Amino acid sequence: MASNMPGFILRNCTAWIDRVSKLGQIGDVTLPVPQAKVEEMRNAGMVMPIEVSLGYEKLEASFKMPGLDPQVLKLFGLAPGAETPLMITGATVDEDGTTHSAVANLRGFIKQADPGNWKPGEMAENDYQFSVRHYKLEIDGNPIFEMDAFDVKIGGVSQNAGIRNALLLE
Repeated sequence: MASNMPGFILRNCTAWIDRVSKLGQIGDVTLPVPQAKVEEMRNAGMVMPIEVSLGYEKLEASFKMPGLDPQVLKLFGLAPGAETPLMITGATVDEDGTTHSAVANLRGFIKQADPGNWKPGEMAENDYQFSVRHYKLEIDGNPIFEMDAFDVKIGGVSQNAGIRNALLLE
């Protein structure tokens, strides 16, 4: 019998930046937000416009740290072609006590390293913006999203297979 209690509630998370654990050092993380790139279209004979999907918007992520971490700061401004792995793990727990693992693997580069405001007696918060080249989200090992510049998979199924076939790529 299925539970009617809320499920997959995020209880805790951490991150690995360039394969280095940041347990207890990340303030918060914002995962990429998949968004369709759409344009409005109203052609002859149509009585109202419709939105047409033309791919996807670029992906971005961000994270905040309360300390000036030299290992992370040195990842800003790397030469073109250098990608940094960023892994965020989350523990979600259903109200019936079932625990789930959420894992987001990203590759890209730090495009902004904002050290925030420094004020005596107050915690400075460093804000990092991450340009995402590859994004994969899994829950309990099951693929949810996998996105890069050439394909998008939802639930492990390519959403562009027909187009890729038409381009003789598969």
